[in-house]
Amino acid sequence: MLIIDSKDCENIDKALKKYKKKFEKSRTLLQLRERQAFIKPSIRRRTQVLKAVYKQQLAAGKFD
Repeated sequence: MLIIDSKDCENIDKALKKYKKKFEKSRTLLQLRERQAFIKPSIRRRTQVLKAVYKQQLAAGKFD
């Protein structure tokens, strides 16, 4: 549960903006989307390896 400390004189828009930032930093929505469908561990590992290979190739300058 997210708790936002707001002062009495603070605008509601500022408090809402703080809430949205805190919500995004907590990554609650990403976890929820991730749990909607089961991904096999082998597929999860494969995607991580492919991402790492892509990043290495990008750093080496193989992609223009």
